[in-house]
Parts: sequence; structure tokens; C-alpha cells
Amino acid sequence: MYKFILMVCFAFAMVSCGTDTDAGEFVVGSDYLAVNNKVILIDTVTVEMSTINFDSLITSNKSRILVGNYDDPIFGKVKSNSYFQLAADSYSLISTTDTESANYVFDSISMILKYDNYYYGDTTKVQTFSIHRLLQKVKPNTDDDSFYNNSSLNYSSESLGTVSYKPRPLEKDSINIKMDVTFGEALFLKLKKREVTDFDSFAEYLKGLVLVPETTNSSSVIGFGLTSKVRLYYSKYLGDDIDSYVKDFTIVDATKQFNAISLDKSGTLIQDLPASNSKLSSLLTNNQGFIQSGTGVACRIDFPNIKQLKYISDKGAIVDAELILKPVNNTYSEKFPLSDSLQVYVADKLNRISGSLNSSSGTALFAKLNKQSDEFNENVGYSLSVGGFLQKEMLKQSDSKSSLIFVLPTISKAVNRLVLGDQKHLNNKIQLKIYYLSY
Repeated sequence: MYKFILMVCFAFAMVSCGTDTDAGEFVVGSDYLAVNNKVILIDTVTVEMSTINFDSLITSNKSRILVGNYDDPIFGKVKSNSYFQLAADSYSLISTTDTESANYVFDSISMILKYDNYYYGDTTKVQTFSIHRLLQKVKPNTDDDSFYNNSSLNYSSESLGTVSYKPRPLEKDSINIKMDVTFGEALFLKLKKREVTDFDSFAEYLKGLVLVPETTNSSSVIGFGLTSKVRLYYSKYLGDDIDSYVKDFTIVDATKQFNAISLDKSGTLIQDLPASNSKLSSLLTNNQGFIQSGTGVACRIDFPNIKQLKYISDKGAIVDAELILKPVNNTYSEKFPLSDSLQVYVADKLNRISGSLNSSSGTALFAKLNKQSDEFNENVGYSLSVGGFLQKEMLKQSDSKSSLIFVLPTISKAVNRLVLGDQKHLNNKIQLKIYYLSY
């Protein structure tokens, strides 16, 4: 017993472990139910927090048009342009003969954007964006056929249509943007004269469109569905009779639609984020770690002294561990809500991800939000079981160490963000509770 106490004291000195102990029954399996088994609660192991920034995120084929911008009081200026290619079911007017088609005339052209219920920021203020014509085809410059948050395509400075509106993203209505008459009439004549007869000739003529938010008065980012369309209106005049028709151009190929999401971090705590293979310690950012979807900002957690736990006893194991991450007070609100969960990945010291953090059965683990309210928000936090991960890290024979990377579940199709407190934060400290069994 004296030897065991010395070992415990030695380990506490090495890793600053807690002194609370629970003796006796702790259900971890029949092999560990001996009367003399001890379970030690260790709650002051060093946990390091930092912020990282991935080079890029794939934003194509995510089934969301994301457009808007706003000035985030913590993260900086957020902006999302949305690029897409259009196509039609057919490239002819409703006509049986050339003589009949001569009676068709152009009426108007509009873009109809349908909300998909996503929004972020202040939707009580006016949002403004314009439609521009692409000058190059929607084709990736890379070999993987994907577009990224930092991808871009050249487009005309001339606007084909502009709208200013107050977003109502949770309603079922749509935004109807009247487009340039000259543009619409030229497209109509291409169809009428049969100069455009198939997708290839159409894509050569109209390579695609991009929605670009204005930076002067926008205050939110809004999501629209891929059922959005450009609608061409035309009519047939025959005597006193007038028949009206429409021709729809839709986003048929989701891989040819992507969102270019940017973040201007100037003047913020994370303005000095290093390259993607490095990290910015929370000690340099007011004891906080940061996460933001769409821009690649993520929070990294390290456990630098975890291997020292194996010196507590000759035979021992981490049988359970809970990591609790606390959102920093006053960084979330109705405009900037907390996500219900966080995705967790395992990475090396260069932030190269090897896979998701999984349970013993192989299912992905998520950090789940406890929303239980209290006077000082002390119970608000994300809880994650990390016992299996820490046990493996403790027993590693090599000097390599793995980190945990935390991101929001909508990392590639939203701009939600989160601020977390580190172990030295005044009010919202990260917590780690390890249950160590000696046998």
C-alpha cells in the first residue's frame, strides 16, 4: 500500500493530477471487480487548446447556395459568393414549325431563389446581392473535380440583376430577382433561332452565374436550395390570342455549384493564424479557442502529459474519461446560436487528420451540447467521452502524440462559429475528468 501511495504521489507531481479518489465498485467488467481495486478520479491533467486553419474545404456538391456577408464582432468579415452552372430539360421553344416560332416574343427573365431554412447573422436588416455572368466555365483547376471555399471563377463586373430584401429564411416563399432585359432577350433569340440546341452549345454561350453580396449593408448569410432557377418568360401572339410560356434553367449538376467563403481576420485575436500545419495557442488569444464553418477555422486539443499516467501503478488503465468544452459567455446569442454537437477528428502534430474519433464499436463520437440553463451558464458545455482515446495515447510506445480536432457538423456548407475557453479561462474552463483503475 505504501508503494502504491508513493506511485500516486509521483504521478500527481508529474501531471498535476487531482486528489479526489473513489474506492471500490466501478463497473468496467468482471475482470476488474476485485475488492482491492481502486478507481482514482484525476481532474487536473494538463489540457492544451489552440486554433488551427485548414488550407481549404470542399464546398461543391453540398446542395446549398450560400450568399451574404456580415461583420462578425469576434471573427472578422465573413463573405460568401455562390457559383453555379445552369442547364435546361430542352433547348427549344414550344413550337412545331419555324413559321409558328416566329410568333414568339420575349417577355422577361428572373431568378427565383428558394430558401432552404439556413441563415446566420441578423436577418432583421436588409441584405443586398447581385447576379453576374461567369467568364469561364465551371470547371475545377485541380485533378479531384472539386471546388473549395477558396476557389473562384472570373465573372463580369456588369450586374444582370440586383435585389435588396429582408431575409425570411424560415418561410416557404421565394425571392424573385428581375434580371437584365438585354441579357434575357439575347438568350431568348439564341433559342428561337436555334443557335443553342443542346447543353454544350448552351454552356458555351452562358458558362454560369455567380451571386455576389454587397459589403455596404449586408448583415447575414442566407442559404437557398438547388431547386432555385432562372426562368425565361415568353409569349405567342396569334391574332387576338396570347399564350404565355416559361423556360426554366436549373442547377442540374450539384458538383458544378460551390460557395466561395472568405474571412478577413484583420484586427481580430486570430488574425495571426499560421499555416495549416501549425497552431495558434490559446495563451495568445485570451485563453480561447475558435471554430468556424466554411472558413476552415478549427479548435485543437492536446494532452501533452498523458503518458505519465501509466506510472501511477504497476497495473492500471484509464477506464473512462470525460472532456467538457465550455462556450465562452457572451459569444453566443440568438443571432449566433450554439450548435447541438461538434464533430471530432484525430490528427497528428501537423494537423493531418487520420479519421474521426470513434467508440470501441467503431461509431463516430460527437461532443454533445448540454443546454440545461442556470443563472451563470455554468452548465452549458459540450461533453465527450475520451477514455478509449486517452488509454491508447497513454500506452503508445512511440513518441508520437495525437490531437483532437473539433469542428462544427456543417463545416462545408455554413458559417456558424464557436468560441471555447481553455484551462486557464476565467469563467469557462475546459474540464477533463479521468477515471483511472489500478488492479
